Amino acid sequence: MCCSKKCVIVLSGGLDSAVVAYWAKNQGYQIYPLTFKYGQIADKEIMFAQRIAETINTNAKIVDLSALKDVFYQTSALVNQDIPLTSGFTSSIIVPFRNAIFLSVAVAHAVVVDAVKIFYGAHGSDELFYPDCRREFYEAFEKAAKLGTEQDIAIYAPYSGKRKSDLVKSGVELKVPFELTWSCYLNGDVHCGQCESCFNRRKAFYEAGVVDPTEYENW
Repeated sequence: MCCSKKCVIVLSGGLDSAVVAYWAKNQGYQIYPLTFKYGQIADKEIMFAQRIAETINTNAKIVDLSALKDVFYQTSALVNQDIPLTSGFTSSIIVPFRNAIFLSVAVAHAVVVDAVKIFYGAHGSDELFYPDCRREFYEAFEKAAKLGTEQDIAIYAPYSGKRKSDLVKSGVELKVPFELTWSCYLNGDVHCGQCESCFNRRKAFYEAGVVDPTEYENW
């Protein structure tokens, strides 16, 4: 297959990246998913990423960056259980420069598999709070990738500027199995229903007018 129809996708196991994976499949891309283990409490999301990958007839390459837990530990509740999780946005749920780290690996993998497209699940609902979800960030990162590899690599967030509810609507059209995605920051048997990520997931389904198939421990 021509490299122009190969893409690398940062696949977290969450709703956003699952929709992006199905979008890329619908566009006719041969997909090379990357899933990252970075010391996150909710490491079961890795299993969900693999399930999503299997539904589009591929396998997620698991990249073990667990040592990063020590880098993020003092500030991020996503790796440190002693930092309280919140139902709204706070600085404690930021994992500093995480997308940049993941995209760096994605660029290297793209070179190896001869892909020229990299997609990730950044969208408009996150842009206000997360700098590495903004268009100006990934366009600048794309320039760095081209300079660092001397290859014409494109980095793109297909749902940039759109709300999370728009992803849900798109996911319905693309037949994304939302029940095979994991958004919760905790590692329970079901979604906790109270952390910021669960809150945003519930809100997105509600605003999209789509039945939420997720089981929550607390509503």
